[in-house]
Amino acid sequence: MINLNAVYALLLREAKIFLREKERIVSILISPLLFLFVMGKGMASGTSPVPGYTYQQFIFPGIMAMVILFTSITYGLYIIWDKRLDFLKEVLAAPISRTTLFIGKSFGGMLGAIIETVILLIIGAFFILPLGPVKVLLCLAAAFPISYMITNIGLTIGAKMKSMEGFGLVMSFLTWPLFFFSGALFDLATAEPYIRYISLFDPLTYSVDLLRIIMLGQGAFPMWADLGAIAAFCLATTVLGVSAFGKLQQEK
Repeated sequence: MINLNAVYALLLREAKIFLREKERIVSILISPLLFLFVMGKGMASGTSPVPGYTYQQFIFPGIMAMVILFTSITYGLYIIWDKRLDFLKEVLAAPISRTTLFIGKSFGGMLGAIIETVILLIIGAFFILPLGPVKVLLCLAAAFPISYMITNIGLTIGAKMKSMEGFGLVMSFLTWPLFFFSGALFDLATAEPYIRYISLFDPLTYSVDLLRIIMLGQGAFPMWADLGAIAAFCLATTVLGVSAFGKLQQEK
């Protein structure tokens, strides 16, 4: 049974932490903006796979997915901090289920990704790809399950790690392959067969494709396939995350 009051309390705590760390908001946006304004402009002479759009506009949905990926997955680091500060021990001793704890922490991680997404949408509206109100709302709606799915992955890994150094090492081997195999920077239809095959198992692939359909009206998969895959990954990562948090109680 999920305790909504406890979920709200955890969400509020994580929101306060995130908003206090303003430098984190800026630092996470640096790499995506470099891709957009250096690589996107530098390859401006290249043709976009979607007619009527520039290459910079073509990669914009992928860069938005990149922001969500980096913001959400690194949130697992805060679990390790909570272990060191003994905050996690206090929460584990509280009369709430591990499912409630996991959902509360996951929602807290989602908040940062949504804020970053809004900032990038504003930047994009002025310099890259102006979007109507409906498309903006659809992008934000898509960001919720995407960030939830990626946050779950970060929390699951963070729950199993004992040091921040170990977490950072795992992230370096995970985030960039997830990003590059997702088709964020190229058209999967023209990619090598092995890339297309690997991309099918990459949750970010369907996230990029869904955002591209919303913004540009064209994707590699039908929208229902993207939504189904994201829903399946959300369910799978929730099960794995709750299981990992359940083991935290035994390792406390």
